[in-house]
Amino acid sequence: MLALFALPLLALFIRSFKAGFFAYIFSEQAFNALRLSLITSSITTAVTILFGTTLAYMLARWKFRCRWWIELLIDLPIVLPPSVAGLILLMAFGRRGIFGQELSALGISLPFTTAAVVIAQTFVAAPFYIRAARIGFRAIDKQLEEAAHVEGANQWQLFREVMFPLAGSALISGAILTWTRALGEFGATILFAGNLEGVTQTMPMAIYLGFESKLGVALALSVMLVVVSMFLLGLTRKFERNEEQGT
Repeated sequence: MLALFALPLLALFIRSFKAGFFAYIFSEQAFNALRLSLITSSITTAVTILFGTTLAYMLARWKFRCRWWIELLIDLPIVLPPSVAGLILLMAFGRRGIFGQELSALGISLPFTTAAVVIAQTFVAAPFYIRAARIGFRAIDKQLEEAAHVEGANQWQLFREVMFPLAGSALISGAILTWTRALGEFGATILFAGNLEGVTQTMPMAIYLGFESKLGVALALSVMLVVVSMFLLGLTRKFERNEEQGT
């Protein structure tokens, strides 16, 4: 089982460096794909943290009807095939989608734009952050919340001074997972945003195109994604280990 995971990675690295890794990684196509991937995945992560933290806190600490169904709805993209996620977005926001015509009337066209890349990445990657944040908030002892209320803290002070710091490791781990998932998103993006170089062609798109035309670019970008993913997962493991040692 270990060989099944290790040997293909070893083969990728060997083949990539034999094909001239440094020549291809600094090519214009690879640079444009890398730049766009970093920009869109960073925007996706920032948007997810901004809006997802509050949602995760509500789901973790508040009691209201239909909470279980909302959690199910948010977690659904994690298990959906990426192609289905792309089709869902296209049917909703495409030019002939349910909401696409209304957006067109306002002069807004989302498909095959950089904004569509961010939307696709957020749709499939945000649930990782929301789920991790929800678990982190839910793990906080309710007695701490009650003690803060006794001291006169309002909801904002409770969140900022108690909940947010205590759930910090979970939030950071979730943000890293979201950024990693957004960086490697392919299926939903190609259906909803297309594969236009410099506009919607992220690294996974360039790898797909390079497999047919420029294998060296595909190999170089694949190595880059593997290295970045390993580094980010290593950071996640470090935060989890520090949290376990702290408890």
